Formats: sequence, C-alpha cells, structure tokens
Amino acid sequence: MKSNKIVIASRNKDKIIEIKEILTGLDFEFVPALDFLDLPDVIEDKETIAGNAIKKAMETAQNTGMLALADDTGFFVDALDGKPGVYAARYAGEVCTYKDNREKMLKEMQGQNNRKAQFKTVVAFASPTGLIGTAEGKVEGTITLQDEGEGGFGYDPIFRADETGKTFGEMNNADKNKISHRGRAFRNIIPILGKIKF
Repeated sequence: MKSNKIVIASRNKDKIIEIKEILTGLDFEFVPALDFLDLPDVIEDKETIAGNAIKKAMETAQNTGMLALADDTGFFVDALDGKPGVYAARYAGEVCTYKDNREKMLKEMQGQNNRKAQFKTVVAFASPTGLIGTAEGKVEGTITLQDEGEGGFGYDPIFRADETGKTFGEMNNADKNKISHRGRAFRNIIPILGKIKF
C-alpha cells in the first residue's frame, strides 16, 4: 500500500465524526465513504454484527482499491430477548429516525422491571485482497424511562451506562468515547492498524 488513507465504510455522519475522534492522533488519513459518490451501498444482510462489519469492510476495500474500516453495532435488551440486536438502526422500520427507534423501545419496555441492555460493536479492517482483522467492544447498562440528555445520537439518551450512572446523552463525546462500545472496539483494532506497512 502506497497511501496512508483508510476509508471509513459508513455514510452515517454522526458515526464518522465519532470514529475520527476516537482515532485522533494515528498516522492515517481517514476518508468517509461519503466522499466516493459512485460507491455502491453495501447491503447489510448478515445475521450477526460481525458478519455485517466484515462484509462492509471487504466490499468497500474492493470497490475503492483502498484499505477500509467498517463497524456494525447491535443493541441487545434482556427483556426483549436480545432485540433489536443486529437490527438496532432500523428497529422502527427501514426508513426511521433515531427518535422513532427510541420511542418504539420505550413503548415496548413499559412495565418491564428488567431494563438491562448491552451495546456491542465489531470493527473489521480489510484490504482489497481480503480481511486483515476484527476487534470488538461492549458496554453494559440499562434502559431509562424517558430521554435523558441531549448529546450523542441513536439510543444514547435512553441508555444509562453502568460505569458512569449517566446516559450517553448526558455525557460529552470524550467521556462517552472512553467507555463506549464503539470507542473500545476501535481502540482494540489500533494494534492491527499499526502493523500496516506503507
């Protein structure tokens, strides 16, 4: 590889900002998939978050001819038998907002005493010739009764992290990234990124 550029295989602007903050200081230039206007969408049709992350990383690397990083996150709620799981982003439908997903979650959790939940992220790193490696991160917490805090995105305002007693929506980006599933997963992939020779 002659370039130190790595494509972030995501079109989610909130996620791209978060990933770049987590990976600040590395000797790479991270380029979002949004910069490639003709890049085809990756169909996330795998049954696991690992399967989706690997597929996104490999297809993006092959289609751009560059190194690619991809992640997929699942939200697993005990009282809902692990749902929404791999379908966290489209829990309320194929075309839904963050708020739609939170409102559906809070409605389905009405009357539930067990409010334990877990976020889990898998990161995959690939070159145009194949998968280089994967890493994961997770964080335990509980579902609140209502939105708490205005920060973050997705389910952040209704997920209270056990380690801080605050929702991700109440935490600033730096504090959230220290303990978040995505922060941990991307920090765990850094040693693999470090093995790349240009």
